Amino acid sequence: MADIPRARPGNEEVILATTTSTQDSGLLDVLVPVFERQTGYRVKPIAVGTGQSLALGARGEADVVLVHAPEAEVAWMAEGNGTSRLLVMHNDYVVVGPAEDPARTKGEHAAPAAFARIAQTGAPFVSRGDNSGTHAAELAIWKAGAVEVKGRPWYQESGQGMGATLNIANEKRAYTLTDRSTYLARRATLQLDVLTEGSKELLNVYHVMPVNPQKFTHVNAQGGQAFAAFMVSREAQETIATFGIDRYGQPLFFADAGKPEPAA
Repeated sequence: MADIPRARPGNEEVILATTTSTQDSGLLDVLVPVFERQTGYRVKPIAVGTGQSLALGARGEADVVLVHAPEAEVAWMAEGNGTSRLLVMHNDYVVVGPAEDPARTKGEHAAPAAFARIAQTGAPFVSRGDNSGTHAAELAIWKAGAVEVKGRPWYQESGQGMGATLNIANEKRAYTLTDRSTYLARRATLQLDVLTEGSKELLNVYHVMPVNPQKFTHVNAQGGQAFAAFMVSREAQETIATFGIDRYGQPLFFADAGKPEPAA
């Protein structure tokens, strides 16, 4: 941690805009206290999904963003909103649904084909519908399967985060797309099974991006850069690599700092 600057008096708060999955999985509860203890910063996390997180950063209302929508991130950087885009980790999305699987998606390794079966049978599907990274990934899968969901009676948008969306799908005995980490963290309270996994469309990659102080002079640039540096540090990466193993028997994320971008 020697290369990560400590907070200066009066400049301790760091506003982190991030996805609901980093919070719902419990990862932030582990990483943030370590960062705060070792640097003197205080992190104020705003877990609202990738779309809203990028919007907060683009308005200078956050100091750093931690998100998972690569195409949107590249566009955000091209607009001059960030100083760097650092690869942190990845996991994957899975299609979950009731064990009876009315659309017969179990074992279908291609996510677009699984989605097409859901549409063909009219089985209920709950979307986050919140412009998050998960929502963007879901819409891309519908598009790949040539399915138009707008106005379909079986398609519902929750407008909420991943944890709440999983609860709604559970109540309605519906399908949904979720990041594996949030699903595993909540699996004990759900009657939803993993039915489709391993498809190339289901890769879920996270990057951290400090907000550009040349565009937003009021942001805590040092704090944002310190948090980004911490997320790719050896200590944070080791924590990410082992997070979840003790409780779920498998890691919830795979540490990627310093590696090539994961390929779908």
